[in-house]
Amino acid sequence: MKRLMICCEFRYAAANPSSLIFNIEAAKHPSQRIIRETLTVEPDKKIDATTDAASGNRLLRINMDAGEVALRYDAMVAVDYHPPKGNEREIPLADLPLEVIPYLWPSRYCESDSLAAMAIRTFGNIAGGYRRVEAICRWIRENITYAVGISGPTTTARDVLADRAGVCRDYAHLGISFCRALNIPARMVTGYTWYPDPPPDFHAIFEAYLEHRWILFDATQLAPLSDVVRIATGKDASETAFATLFGPVKMLHYSPEVTVLSPPENGIAYSSTIAPRAAIPLLLKVRSC
Repeated sequence: MKRLMICCEFRYAAANPSSLIFNIEAAKHPSQRIIRETLTVEPDKKIDATTDAASGNRLLRINMDAGEVALRYDAMVAVDYHPPKGNEREIPLADLPLEVIPYLWPSRYCESDSLAAMAIRTFGNIAGGYRRVEAICRWIRENITYAVGISGPTTTARDVLADRAGVCRDYAHLGISFCRALNIPARMVTGYTWYPDPPPDFHAIFEAYLEHRWILFDATQLAPLSDVVRIATGKDASETAFATLFGPVKMLHYSPEVTVLSPPENGIAYSSTIAPRAAIPLLLKVRSC
């Protein structure tokens, strides 16, 4: 089990009254335990909050007037990652739980129906199960260039194939699309993680349903899966965005930074009473974590 420290800062400016929806808190999920967390908003505003019982996604809403608002989320989270055996089998369609079936359907960013012919041609002869999903990830790494700035918020899996370039979000969408085209349920997971290059950002990976469990895959291989703190789970980026803005809002700054703590030595656990960081001084440059 690993412990990760999260420091996530945002600053926005609005020309008129607006609403901001965030999904930035660590999810309430069996694979992780939130040891402590703090949320700070300046100027002080009411925060509406809810947790989706099925996914564990935690939504926040801030209604703001014209001006600026700063938001900061700090947390320590213990991640209990159980690696797969590597031989997990695919589940026949007739035996899939009904609640998993929607993750076979095409979605906003994952046009699995349009990619079915390519998926069958490229991966249809590979033995089904974990090794086939691993082959999908390997194909994406070998054929899609990781390039920041190539894709945008409307880029879909088909666009990624056309451009042959993208970022973690695009890699995940393509992996999900190929899996669904092969009747393997798949869904998107966003989270916090640490990796030296590129600069700090949210990370996107995906899960495939094999052997009656959800198994994480990362086509980018930018970070160990044991170093990912889950934030959101959904069909694609349309259900897992870290921020959705309603109104004339501009993001001035964001910085999701993560530190992976070494395992405790001599059986001594880390303290769970670390003092919360100071709030972000509004209208001043946001300091780094």
